[in-house]
Amino acid sequence: MQQITHNNQILAIIVKNNFKKDGVEFFTPNDFSQQLGYMSHKKGKIIDSHVHNPVKREVHLTKEVLFIKKGKLRVDFYDDNQVYLDKSVILQEGDVILLAYGGHGFEALEDIEMIEVKQGPFVGDQDKIRFTGINNSQVKIIS
Repeated sequence: MQQITHNNQILAIIVKNNFKKDGVEFFTPNDFSQQLGYMSHKKGKIIDSHVHNPVKREVHLTKEVLFIKKGKLRVDFYDDNQVYLDKSVILQEGDVILLAYGGHGFEALEDIEMIEVKQGPFVGDQDKIRFTGINNSQVKIIS
């Protein structure tokens, strides 16, 4: 698990495809409007049947989760003022990323298939501000 931070704020949480741990682990703080967790149970484990109670929640920013099914994706991180933070990561098949705060841009380094999960309802162009990102000569990959 890797956290990308800027000024003590979590911009992203990455769970690499080789992450393993017995049981349940949530990577997000309890106050995040999107929760990201990992579960590993042995055959025969019973997870109690349940329904969720109606709880009113207030969402101020969209958080996105990307599941990389195939290929490689570069993710570039920006602050809220659209300034590149000299931080980019490469995700590959099986990796998962939660994009929590700040800005981000992407480049498909290979043919890619991914699944995106985010809060709704969808409000179209009201949800984001598009801007010109960095070029390839400015990319700084972090590990």
